[in-house]
Amino acid sequence: MDVRRRPSKPIAAADSPDPKSKNSPSPLKCYVDEDPSLSVPPSLYLVNNFVICAFFTLLCYILSRWREKVRSSSPFHVLSAPELAALLAFAASSIYLIGFFWVEFFRSFLLRPPSDLWADDSEDENVVSVVAEGVSQKVPCSQALDCESHNLDFGLVKPAAPKVKPVETEKWDELIGLTEEDEEVIASVVAGTTPSYSLESKLGDCRRAAAVRREALQRTTGKSLAGLPLEGFDYESILGQCCEMPVGYVQIPVGIAGPLALDGQEYSVPMATTEGCLVASTNRGCKVIAMSGGATSVVLRDGMTRAPVVRFRSGKRAAELKFYLESPANFEALSSVFNSSSRFARLQCIRCAIAGKNLYLRFSCSTGDAMGMNMVSKGVQNVMDFLQRDFPDMDAMGISGNFCSDKKPAAVNWIEGRGKSVLCEAVIKGDVVRKVLKTSVEALVELNMLKNLTGSAMAGALGGFNAHASNMVTAIYIATGQDPAQNVESSHCITMMEAVNDGEDLHVSVTMPSIEVGTVGGGTQLASQSACLNLLGVQGANREAPGSNSRLLATVVAGSVLAGELSLMSALAAGQLVKSHMKYNRSNKDASKVSS
Repeated sequence: MDVRRRPSKPIAAADSPDPKSKNSPSPLKCYVDEDPSLSVPPSLYLVNNFVICAFFTLLCYILSRWREKVRSSSPFHVLSAPELAALLAFAASSIYLIGFFWVEFFRSFLLRPPSDLWADDSEDENVVSVVAEGVSQKVPCSQALDCESHNLDFGLVKPAAPKVKPVETEKWDELIGLTEEDEEVIASVVAGTTPSYSLESKLGDCRRAAAVRREALQRTTGKSLAGLPLEGFDYESILGQCCEMPVGYVQIPVGIAGPLALDGQEYSVPMATTEGCLVASTNRGCKVIAMSGGATSVVLRDGMTRAPVVRFRSGKRAAELKFYLESPANFEALSSVFNSSSRFARLQCIRCAIAGKNLYLRFSCSTGDAMGMNMVSKGVQNVMDFLQRDFPDMDAMGISGNFCSDKKPAAVNWIEGRGKSVLCEAVIKGDVVRKVLKTSVEALVELNMLKNLTGSAMAGALGGFNAHASNMVTAIYIATGQDPAQNVESSHCITMMEAVNDGEDLHVSVTMPSIEVGTVGGGTQLASQSACLNLLGVQGANREAPGSNSRLLATVVAGSVLAGELSLMSALAAGQLVKSHMKYNRSNKDASKVSS
């Protein structure tokens, strides 16, 4: 029997008189579900069926008469005898049905039993019994419901001891499927004798390790993770690659914008986001670009960077190493050492900067279809070991000295570029601007100058001469398994708008000098992210032309930014931004009902 079912009616146990009164009911009661139809006599069923049939028959007749009056333009208040009788009978049947059904409905709310009769999922099934010590029972309550958990001894019912659960053994999440052996491991983790990070190697099961770690965390903190999904994820796929000490995963919806017409091809762009209007806005921009003949893109540069910092006893000695590294005569030897670390890493250049006796070496190299941070780091380490022989007084302070510069806004990335430097442009027809974007070419050009150029300059922006490039970049990065933190420099973008063709059409472009993407390695190998890459046709490495998949992904990112910039700037110029967000970006759901 389902212990969560609400008991309908208490029934006193037979032959169990109260010692104080022969006529009083027994304090021992068992709650059973009762069929409501058993308390209704057959004659009442016939009356109910008759009234219901009459109700709908009269309703159809009245509606048909009203229809005839509308067609013949007859006044509604003039009623014939049959019509008047039908109305009176309809009112009477309505009152009868309301009185019969709704009174019982409201009474069920007023007489609902207290909440303590509802059993919790984790409690035993004997919560339906109410026992008094020393009271005998001749007829067991198992005739009414399953009472297997009751202790019966020679007809006497022993009072069940209340079950009190200590916090350390409470299961916060019933869906994780813990065993007795898991309970021992959880207790060990909570006590601190087993490190949480060692569960995968100790248990040999990544899913089980996540479940045990999750339960141990809940008991340690006293906070529930019931809303965080655990099942439905391949935890072995992230072991040693994407995430350590997992306890679940976060669900982010993925929307599709497009098709994006770019370089003669069409792409359906996956965007993972929780911001309303973003996918819809980008989709509108894609529509505008397609209606105007599509966009074109160019990859200007392709090179990932890493910049270690070294220290000498004097600035002169640091300058000697700088001249050595930047000399064309030494580049071949350095590139040979660098390239030996990988099949795809190819050293492009080394640029140096001095601060006193400290030297910063910025290596730039191509990395194939990988984003390439690990690849370039390995090559740099090889070169550092090579230089140590000729410069034994060189003190390598760190493999990264922030002259790279990774995951930070930096002028060096804005000027020199990092990853893929991409230009994407399109000419939008004037009719499309007016009919679809609901604005004008002149208004867009003026707003772009005042907002994206002058306004950003007034704010002292670094690479932020755009409306919202980071929105599209981050959404695509999450969907395709990129590093979301690299949104910082990957969102560097300058948006330009200019009236062309005698002011009739709009030329719009985005220039993004540091888009850092890859189609192999990291999160790109996870099932969901791999599916999104496959949708774009850039999954994995391109064996025929290494690096072409990652470059194509970078152009799709730039094209999506172009579409998003067009749509948002048009909404601002037309004064539609607030209206659209109030319509699509504000939930009208009751938060209390959603959470329950």
